[in-house]
Amino acid sequence: MPVIKSKFRPAQSERGQSLIELAITLPILILLLLGTLDFGMAIFSYSMLRDAAQEGAFYGSFNPTNVAEIENRARNISPRSEEDVFSSPIRLRDTDLIKVKIKALGGACQGVQDGVANTIQVNVSYRYPILMPFVGQLIGSKTIPLTGTATNVILQPQCPP
Repeated sequence: MPVIKSKFRPAQSERGQSLIELAITLPILILLLLGTLDFGMAIFSYSMLRDAAQEGAFYGSFNPTNVAEIENRARNISPRSEEDVFSSPIRLRDTDLIKVKIKALGGACQGVQDGVANTIQVNVSYRYPILMPFVGQLIGSKTIPLTGTATNVILQPQCPP
């Protein structure tokens, strides 16, 4: 039987070409994948901060003078346990990393005074650590400042009789 030679057979000098291409492109693809994962975790952290601020503002709309409980509500919204491997990359209960600021806008009673409605504003801020290598050196910081803000109308103002 005659041996059939294929036209598409690689030449002897091109034998390791695919391996070299993989070795060059694989680190780039892994860095892109890690960057996408890190960006997604930062967006998830921002979403949690927004939810925490909304929870604090919601409680503050009913009881605006209880600042400690407003801050406690903003810190304790995490639905996952502390031991959960897939829990949030941030710990809202950590007072060193998470800053909660509460500000009442408007007068002491319900309504609009001086053009400002009687509202409560809660800001929750966090410095998200960048996990991807070398990005911190490129942007000049190893963290990204994230802030979630929520404002609610005070429903039960403390008015003098």
